[in-house]
Amino acid sequence: QVQLEESGGGLVQAGGSLTLSCLFSGRNFDMHAMGWFRQAPGKERELVGAINRSGRAPSSTYADSVKGRATISRDHAKPTLYLQLSSLKPEDTAFYFCAAVPTDYNYVFSSRDDYFYWGQGTQVTVSS
Repeated sequence: QVQLEESGGGLVQAGGSLTLSCLFSGRNFDMHAMGWFRQAPGKERELVGAINRSGRAPSSTYADSVKGRATISRDHAKPTLYLQLSSLKPEDTAFYFCAAVPTDYNYVFSSRDDYFYWGQGTQVTVSS
């Protein structure tokens, strides 16, 4: 059984940065592709970024809204998924979720429907 626990959210000023973490509990972190999603009030849950199971190139994809501002990474020793977001904007305000999908392939999964396991999420609020 896989459990995911996000941390690192909070209140940040526009222009600032933060790093979200997602602790993976369970077996075979390196056999799971991972993703970060976010959901703002009244909106659909959307992809922020996703990474393949190895973390090796071509390893990741990002939503257009965060390209150039986001970096997703994973540490297999910890085992933890990270999301670094910089130049934060008020429109980045949302609940952020990490997700995992077991896979035999070194693919990047960008659809929320691909993912089996979800964390409870962490709130990010960006003040203007």
